[in-house]
Amino acid sequence: MHQEEIRNEVVVVGAGPAGIAAALALKDVGARPLVVEQAEEIASSWRRRYDRLRLNTSRVTSRLPGRPFPKGTPMFPSRDQVVEYLDRNAREQGIDLKLGTKVERIERRGDGWAVRTPRAEIAAPQVIVATGYEQEPIIPDWPGRASFAGELLHSSEYRNAERYAGERVLVVGPGCSGMEIAYDLAEGGADKVWLAVRTPPNIILREGPGGVPGDFFGIAMLRFPTSVGDRVARFGRRMDLGDLTEYGLPIPEEGVFSRLRRLGVAPAIVDREVIDAVKDGRIEVVRAVEALDGREVRLADGALVDPSVVICATGFRRRLEPLVGHLDVLDARGMPRVVGGDAAARGLRFLGFVPRPGQLGYMGKEARKAAKGIKRELQPSTAA
Repeated sequence: MHQEEIRNEVVVVGAGPAGIAAALALKDVGARPLVVEQAEEIASSWRRRYDRLRLNTSRVTSRLPGRPFPKGTPMFPSRDQVVEYLDRNAREQGIDLKLGTKVERIERRGDGWAVRTPRAEIAAPQVIVATGYEQEPIIPDWPGRASFAGELLHSSEYRNAERYAGERVLVVGPGCSGMEIAYDLAEGGADKVWLAVRTPPNIILREGPGGVPGDFFGIAMLRFPTSVGDRVARFGRRMDLGDLTEYGLPIPEEGVFSRLRRLGVAPAIVDREVIDAVKDGRIEVVRAVEALDGREVRLADGALVDPSVVICATGFRRRLEPLVGHLDVLDARGMPRVVGGDAAARGLRFLGFVPRPGQLGYMGKEARKAAKGIKRELQPSTAA
C-alpha cells in the first residue's frame, strides 16, 4: 500500500507525560512539534489505571515545563486531575497531535529520520522517543497458569474493588501499585487479601512527618553519595514505620538509592494507612508465587493459598526494540544508552526513561534540555 509522506521539524513519539513535556518545551523555544500517539487519547496509560490512583509525588515536583497545576489542586493530584492537566496542556496552540497512529519503526534517512506508521512515513531531522515504561503488561509464566481455575489479571486491568467484594484475592508484587491495590481491596470488602512478595521493597511514605511530601526528601538525597542516601532512608523508615519484619516486610539489605541506581527500581511509595492494614492483618504478606495449581497457588515456602482472583502487579516491558533496536542505541536491558535530554544518536533523543524521585518534574528538565539542543541543531537548516 502506498504510504503518504509527511515532513515535520520535530516528531515526538508518545503523548504521555514525557511526550507532552517535550512538546511544550519545544514550543517554548520556537519549534513546532508533531506528537504521534498510538492511542486515541492523550495520557492513555493514566486513563486506564485504577480509580484510587494518585500521584506518588507532589504537584510541586511533578509539573510540566512552566505549567503549574491549577490553583486548588491537592498536593497529590488524583488520576483524573493528572489526565485533565496533561490533556489541557497538550492542546496548546503550536503543538500538532496525530492520535490513533502507531509508530512501527524509526529509521535513518540521510541526515534525518523516517518515522514509519501504517499509513504514512514522517520525515524529520529530529525525533524524541517518549513512549514510557508501560507498554506491555507482564504476567509471569508460572507453572499451571493455563489451568488456573480462578481469575488471573494484570494490575493494569484493575479499576476498583467493587467487583471483588467477598472474593479471596492474591495481589502479586509489593510495589506502589501492588500495595495500593491490596489496600483498595481490603477497604472495598474483599473477604481475604494476600500480598505476595519475592524481594522485600524499600518503602517511603507518600506524606512524611509534618505533612512534608516524601519526594522532597528523595530529590534532596540525590545530591549526596548513594550510601548516605541509603542510610538516611533506612533511618527514616525505622522512625516512621518501625520494624515490619514480623509482618513479612523487613528492611532490604540493598538501600533505596542503591537499588534505584543499579536496577532502576523505585521504592514503594504508599500512604500510612496501607502499612496499618498490613499490621492489623487486613493485608497478609506471603512469600512469592511458585506455581498455580487448579484452585490453589503454591508459594515459595511451600504454603498453599486459595484465591479466587490473582492480580499481577508485576510490571511492564518497555518494548523499544521493535522501534529502535536496530539503531544500536539500547543496552542489554532494552533501555536507552543515553537519556536525560542528550542525543543518543544525531537527531534522536529519549525522554522519560530516568527512574528517580519526582520523575514527572524531572521529565520537564529533560525536555527543556532536549529542546535547547534541538533548537541549536536546527539553526543551520533554518538559516539556510
